[in-house]
Amino acid sequence: MHEDFERCVRAVQGKDARFDGWFYTAVLTTKIYCRPSCPVVPPKPRNMSFYPSAAAAQQAGFRACKRCRPDASPGSPLWNERADLVARAMRLIADGVVDTEGVRGLATRLGYSVRQVERQVFAELGAGPLALARAQRAQTARTLIETTTLPMTELALAAGFGSIRAFNDTVRAVFALSPTELRQRAKGKPSAAAGAILLRLPYRKPLCPDNLFGHLVATGVPGVEEWRDGAYRRTLRLPHGHGVVALRPGDPAAGYVACRLSLTDLRDLPAATSRCRRLLDLDADPIAVDGQLATDPLLAPLVGAAPGRRVPRTVDGAEFAVRAVLGQQVSTAAARTHAARLVVAHGDPVDDPEGGLTHLFPSPEALASLDPETLAMPRSRRRTLLALVSALTDGLDLGAGSDWGETRAALSALPGFGPWTVESIAMRALGDPDAFLPTDLGIKYAAEALGLGGQAAVVARSGAWRPWRAYATQHLWATGDHAINRMPAA
Repeated sequence: MHEDFERCVRAVQGKDARFDGWFYTAVLTTKIYCRPSCPVVPPKPRNMSFYPSAAAAQQAGFRACKRCRPDASPGSPLWNERADLVARAMRLIADGVVDTEGVRGLATRLGYSVRQVERQVFAELGAGPLALARAQRAQTARTLIETTTLPMTELALAAGFGSIRAFNDTVRAVFALSPTELRQRAKGKPSAAAGAILLRLPYRKPLCPDNLFGHLVATGVPGVEEWRDGAYRRTLRLPHGHGVVALRPGDPAAGYVACRLSLTDLRDLPAATSRCRRLLDLDADPIAVDGQLATDPLLAPLVGAAPGRRVPRTVDGAEFAVRAVLGQQVSTAAARTHAARLVVAHGDPVDDPEGGLTHLFPSPEALASLDPETLAMPRSRRRTLLALVSALTDGLDLGAGSDWGETRAALSALPGFGPWTVESIAMRALGDPDAFLPTDLGIKYAAEALGLGGQAAVVARSGAWRPWRAYATQHLWATGDHAINRMPAA
């Protein structure tokens, strides 16, 4: 979009927050870059230049605006709508892969050469993987500076910088302030207890929290997830350790979800933040989704009643796949019971003095040693679970950078994996916005209530909902009286 000059100018002059994260406005006279919705008086069009990423603007010598904080904009929805190389690379960069494995590790995960990855990412984003990771490190540094009292030396290492000099130079170049000045500006802001980090996770309005938090809580695994004091809390397995997050929907008019993170290793902040955004589908473009679905006369009333529905996703693809198998042909309560037993037997214990979280969900490696005879489920489902665990330990990738088509094919080849299980994983673990479950019982009930007809008729009609059938599924599920459709009481 950044190449459509007139459209970008109209968005800036209208201070249109819908385009935050789609592009960035650089002001040639001040050498500052902003998000489209920046509250300051817009510059003259002749003084505007547009960039596809914050990293590209920074690389061109522009500093982040101190008013609108463009580096903290919602991410571009393109990276969660697409499954091509650049989209997969962006999801992995957001997950911290470049910081932990380098560009070579990123390329290996994607199955391409370093040169191919760098060339394609630069062509679309105006900056290479290293520059994009640097911009992310700068934002991580700012978060730690403003929300913790860590000494700057420790903070620099936690943010991923190799030296205090690189940390100081980057912060000053990006924000036009030294780390000490940033901390002084943050004085008076709410602070968390020792060891915790307070964040605001922005999103594009509107957002419907009912199915989002209702689904997560209704299907939550005891010991791993809970609803406490008006917040959804869960444990996180992260590259350098583990964490506990509390996510609170807050005031819809505010445009952000309140996030409180406790991490055993602060280097995991970017990965934890990325996974929380992905869990809540916060980088979606609800205007585009709702606009498409509302063209169907039967869906239009549902969309109008609850605009901004998101798809509740997951922080760990392997975890969700295991839970999807446990939930085959059983009730939500039974699936939670099966998962809770696995957690107690094979999960890693954690300490949670603030609540009732007790374990990390078991890793595939931990589940590889389980005795199938201890599983209180049909023998055929035991075989399915063991086949999945074996595939995961052998390298089946269900993470942010996975190829949706290849992963669907690999899952379909496993015993006991029918369309419902594959599409459930595609929707919530892979993040495919077009995943669809026409055989789901809730979809069947909704189709009957709305007069959509049988399964074949629903599939045929769903062609008009593409590429947003996962969101259509949320609206159809909402026609039923189930706890997944209601946000719990505070």
